[in-house]
Amino acid sequence: MFAVIKTGGKQYRVAPRDVIEVERLPTPAGEIVELTDVLAMDLDDGVTLGKPLVEGARVAATVLEHRHADKIIVFRKLRRKNYRRTRGHRQNQTVLRIEEILAAGESYTPPRSESDKKPAKAKKLAKRRAAAKKPAKSVGAKSKADAKPKAATGPKAKAAVEKKPVAEKKPAVKDKKTPSKDEETS
Repeated sequence: MFAVIKTGGKQYRVAPRDVIEVERLPTPAGEIVELTDVLAMDLDDGVTLGKPLVEGARVAATVLEHRHADKIIVFRKLRRKNYRRTRGHRQNQTVLRIEEILAAGESYTPPRSESDKKPAKAKKLAKRRAAAKKPAKSVGAKSKADAKPKAATGPKAKAAVEKKPVAEKKPAVKDKKTPSKDEETS
């Protein structure tokens, strides 16, 4: 199943769940847009070609984001005239995800999200999981009040209490040197 659509002066061959980049569309991100310029389509019954468009055919797509294309460099030069101009350009684009190809008379129904389908069942499962995670209290376990405070038992507290005075360095004793060759000659 595929369709050939025209948008922004270009033609694209699309299938459901395809992600394509087209020229900027005015639809905001997250919205569904229907592209009506369908030039050809292939459904279960065969390929249908338009003259120039297929009557009543549409393609439903979701706008994922608006962005800029990669930068292209535009360079102009006139030889022997000392004329050179360099400019960059980034084209505006819209990223679309093709949801469904619709023939004449069909309508698009967006799929329901999982949170809309069964919210009550999900809440019940969450309660069961929370109940299963609670540990049972043992008889010999200490309560939080019996435990020592963390400030007194931490390694930093022990290091602060056990600080020792710094040992004084003794001056090095200089041995009598043997005279150097220079000292002997003088």
